[in-house]
Formats: sequence, structure tokens, C-alpha cells
Amino acid sequence: MSTRLSDLKPVIAVFLAERRRGLLIGALMSALTVLAGIALLGVSGWFITAASIAGLSVATAVTFDVFAPSAGIRLLAIGRTFSRYGERMTTHDATLSVLAALRERLFRGWAKGGAARHLAARPSRLLFRLTADIDALDGLYLRVLVPAAVAICAAIAASVALGLIHPLLGASTGLLLLLAGLGIPYAAGYAAAKSARRRMHGLEAVRGRVIDLVAGQTDLLMAGRLDAQCAAVATADTYTSAADDRLNRIETGVALGFGLTSSLLLGGSLLAVAALAGAGAIGAPVAALGMLVAFAAIEPFAALRRGAIELGRTLIAARHVGSRLTAPDRASEHVAPAPGIALALTDVAAAHDGAERLAISKLSLTIKANEKLALVGASGAGKSSFLALLAGELRPQSGTAAITDSTLLTQRTELFADSIRGNLLIADPAASEERLRDALDAAGLLTAIDALPKGLDTKLGEGGLGLSGGQSRRLALARLFLRNASLWLLDEPTEGLDGDTARDVMDRLAERADGRAVVIASHIRREAAIADLIAVIEDGRITELARRGEAAFERALDRLRPD
Repeated sequence: MSTRLSDLKPVIAVFLAERRRGLLIGALMSALTVLAGIALLGVSGWFITAASIAGLSVATAVTFDVFAPSAGIRLLAIGRTFSRYGERMTTHDATLSVLAALRERLFRGWAKGGAARHLAARPSRLLFRLTADIDALDGLYLRVLVPAAVAICAAIAASVALGLIHPLLGASTGLLLLLAGLGIPYAAGYAAAKSARRRMHGLEAVRGRVIDLVAGQTDLLMAGRLDAQCAAVATADTYTSAADDRLNRIETGVALGFGLTSSLLLGGSLLAVAALAGAGAIGAPVAALGMLVAFAAIEPFAALRRGAIELGRTLIAARHVGSRLTAPDRASEHVAPAPGIALALTDVAAAHDGAERLAISKLSLTIKANEKLALVGASGAGKSSFLALLAGELRPQSGTAAITDSTLLTQRTELFADSIRGNLLIADPAASEERLRDALDAAGLLTAIDALPKGLDTKLGEGGLGLSGGQSRRLALARLFLRNASLWLLDEPTEGLDGDTARDVMDRLAERADGRAVVIASHIRREAAIADLIAVIEDGRITELARRGEAAFERALDRLRPD
């Protein structure tokens, strides 16, 4: 259990870094609420019993002070209401703020170098992490940390109060509260860990399979696999329901355990105060106070019931997201190159995570700040891996890599269901209207955008729906122009475009790239033709490097696919 609890450290660190004061105030208000409730019940019992005894005779009725106890009861009731309201306001505000910070940090963690390759294998994973896992961490503070701290405070307070009546009564009550009150949730959390893990896996499977069903229903129908996919969703749902049933049974057992503990504590306290009252050590009002304090002290531990069941889920969620909250972006750590140099690689070797073969092997290359390099080679030769290395998505395993700041234009045009303006501002959130229009003009898209009713504020659908393929590529090109990077990395930038559009895009790239270094991976002549150098790459190695004007340069161009 201690190993699993260590998974909470990065999450708790975020909690404290974001809203330390609010979280501590919320816990304090929660403790005050519980302590006021215990005191209110105990003092009320004492007052009612004392007033009843005082009313048995005229002499005691006249001398009995009803004002001070009633004022104390009213003060405790008002204080309890105030602290409860403050606790709810403070804890929920702090929790929601922390969850927002967790989502932001998690999203940034998955945006680091190399993470996209993990997400490509299971794209529903990020959605699950941002929703279900973060929601599971909601209970860490509200259902685990605060209730546990408050319950311990209540046990100490009850033990002290009962210890004033009789030391043995206080010690035994405190011991029982701590052993049973914390032991039952701990045992429940341990028993629920396996079922909680199954429930989390089941939920992730349900979400992933439903997404596959909805997004790929046409393909599934054509392949005759629609019913099979529906059955897979139902299977995952049944698996999840079984885990839920097991967790509900454990929660019922926890409720039973607390019920038995409460009965034992109440019965034992009743016998103890009755014996003390019979021996004349205490009066009836104090006996009532002691019995009700003991009865109220078990209530805070009952709040741990749901937290104990969700502890396993919380630990799993913390393990899922913790590494992305703390792991440095080591893949993007590059040494700055010498002045006038865009990149300098010396005997660099690199491999993708989990791969046995090297993607890049003993690669040495130097490119000046204004040179353009074309990478050519067969599919799988290592062109995309080379670009990933330069972009910081692939970490060198050996050798040295000195690379200036870079930006990567991938083969796919990644657009979001947002306005055109919003898609552009991803590249530079501080870009002015003039800069946005200038980038669109340079990409050859400004006229088309101005013709739209809402211009830059036109909303696009998922994946940039609303623009043609050529327009989407030009929008991605405008986004590239907005990035003030010294090195452009282009992965087949005109793939899928018609000849006229592709040539226009390459002309605009060449014009705007003046003074920048460019590395372009290509198998099309028109893309490589803008280069000053051509590197032929095979099995992650550069086997030939030719400069413009050399015969090898023209031979390499001739081997590429014509326009």
C-alpha cells in the first residue's frame, strides 16, 4: 500500500502548489464543523439532563442558570452553520481550481516530445485521462484527505473530553475510534483496489470502443463488423458492472462495520458512565454529555466510507497522470548551436520508445542558418524519425545534437473545431490582427477568408471541416509563418494537393523561408528542388550528401517522383 500511496505525491504537490491556503482553510473549517457538532450534541445533552433534574425541586429550579448553557448551545449551532457554509464554499472552490490546474498540466505533459506517439496508438486514452482520471482525483481531497484529518481531530477531541470524565474512558474511546475508524476504511480500500482497477479499465474500454463505434460506424458496417463492435461494447459494460457490484458490496460492508463500531462504542460508553454515575464519580448531566460525545465522535469516520472505496480508483488515476505531471521534457533538451549554425549533429543515434532497432544511427550533419536541406529516401528509411529528432520528439541516445529553435509542419493538417482565428493563434497567442492577415496573405488564403461572412471568426468543424484540402493546408502554412522559428521542419508539405496548388505552396514556402534554415523530407521533385543540399537517407544513415550544382544533386532529384 505504501508503494501505491507514493503515487499520490506528484498530485498532492500540485494541490499544494496551486491552492495551499484554500485547501488548508477548507480542512480547518471542516474540522471546526465536526468539533462544533460534537460539542453541540454533548452540551445539549448535558443541558437537557441538568434542566430536567433542576426542575424536580423549586429550590434548584430557581438557582439553575439556563442562560449561559442556552447561549453556548446557540453559539455552537450558529458556529456550526457558519463553518459548514464556509467549508463547502472553500473546499469546493479550491478543489475545482486544482482540478483545472491538473487538466492543464496533464495536457501540457501529453504535449511534450514523444507523447504524441503513445497517443497515436490509443487516442481515446488522453480523453480518459483528462476526464475520468482527473475526476477520480476530485475525491482525493474531499473524500480522503479532509475526512481522515477531521476524523483524527474528532477522535482526539472526544478522547480528551471523555478523559476529563475518566482517563480510562477517554483512552479506550480514542483507541477504539482510531483502530476501528481508520482500520475499517484501510481494509476496505485494500479490498477494493482490485475491483477499482477493473472498473477503471472497464470504463476506459467502454469509452474507447464506443468512440470506435461512433467514429468508424461506416467502415464497420461495410466490413460487417458493426454487430461485433456493439457486442464488444456490451462486454466491456458487463465487465464494468461486475466491478461496480463488487465495490457496492464492499461499501455495504464498511457501513455495517461502522454501524457495529458505533453500537459498541455507544453501549460501552453507556455502561461506563452508568458505572461512574452509580459510584458517585459523576452526575447524570455529565453522564449524558459523555455518552453523546462518544456517540457523535464516530460520525466523522463514517465520512471515510466512500473515500475508502474510491481510494483504489484515486491511486490508479494518480499513477496514470503522475508521471505526466512531473516528468521533464527530456526529449526536447538540445544544446544551442554556434552562431550562424542551425543544427550540428555528431554521431547521433536514437530509437523510438520500446523499439529494438535504432531509428537514427551514427548520424553527423551540419546545416548553416540559411541553408535548405532535402531528405530523400524510401518509405521507412528514417526521414520522419530524423525530423522527430530535430523537433525534440525523439531523444538522442548517444552523440551530441545542437539544434536551434524549430517548428514542424507534419504531413497531416491538424485543425480544430474552432474559429479560423483560434486555429491561427495556436502558433502565436499574442499575434495581432495585422499579423494574422499577413500570414494568411503569405499563404495565399486571405482572399478566400475575406469572402466568408464572418471572416477570421468563421467557425470550422472537427478537423477543419468547412475548408477544402488545399485551404486547410494553406491555413497550416499560415500558422507556420506565424511561428518565429529559425528552423523549419517540413514533412512532405504538399502531399495530397493538386499540382497547381502544390507548386504555389512551395513557391510561398521558399519566399518566406529566406534567411531561415529548412529541412524538408520529401519524395517529390518539386519539394526537394528548393533545397541547397540533398541528403539520401537509408536505414537511419545518410549515405549520400550533395550540394546544388553537383552532378549527384541532379541525380538525386531525377530519382524523385516528378510533379
